[in-house]
Amino acid sequence: MPFDFSVYRLWGRNTVRSALVRRTVLTASAVSLTLLATACGSDKASDTKTDGKASAPAAPAAKGKTAAELAPLLVTQADLPTHKIEPVEEEKTAAVDSDKAECKVLAQAQSMQPLAPSTGVGRIMTVELPKPAAEGASVDEKMEAAMGALKSTATSVTLSSYDGKGAEDAFASVKTAVTACAGGFAVTQKGEQSTPIGNVTSEPATSGDEAVGFSSVMDMGDGQKKKMHTVVVRKGNVLATFWALNLAGDSEQPKAVVDAQVKKLG
Repeated sequence: MPFDFSVYRLWGRNTVRSALVRRTVLTASAVSLTLLATACGSDKASDTKTDGKASAPAAPAAKGKTAAELAPLLVTQADLPTHKIEPVEEEKTAAVDSDKAECKVLAQAQSMQPLAPSTGVGRIMTVELPKPAAEGASVDEKMEAAMGALKSTATSVTLSSYDGKGAEDAFASVKTAVTACAGGFAVTQKGEQSTPIGNVTSEPATSGDEAVGFSSVMDMGDGQKKKMHTVVVRKGNVLATFWALNLAGDSEQPKAVVDAQVKKLG
């Protein structure tokens, strides 16, 4: 059954000002495409077997982890079966800046970037899977259920590690910035328009060794504004940064994703 998702890709390129938001659109589209293929094909249950989980990480040391060491610590499909997980490669990300130096760390947290010079970074995107169609549903009903992915919350997960007290210092800078940047700031990426971020508000967050959460509102242009939720968790010398957005409705703190990822960190 043919289904052209180019309309979503075009919308993502031309309407949304943030490269990360465009990636959210594409990831949600990919989830819908996968589910639609299932809806239009057989009803055979998917094989959910995965490789064995990585062993628990060693106790935090002064030396930061490399990208290769962080990779097996990223949450997987087996760890979070309620979400579709896609890897994000380094070349798919871009450095960001802010019009206010003290707010740059918040821009980095929302753009899958390390929050200070790091020893390694790992990244994934997750999309909450829509409620499946009922048993015995028609093809049209299955298609409608599959399209629900475009209305699901997408969450980016970034692991970054630091030498010495780098993780503690970077975490502290986020806490300071949440207060200092309450009035808003602007984010810029190479080749992108400046994107205004406003209404930065602290939110409760409890996880890992220490955690901080905040919400903010992105001006997406054409009168569109979207509320986002960001959580930063420190576990030893690793920072886990989560950024959640729902393009079709309201988003919430990505608690399920945070819990699964922090559990994976040990």
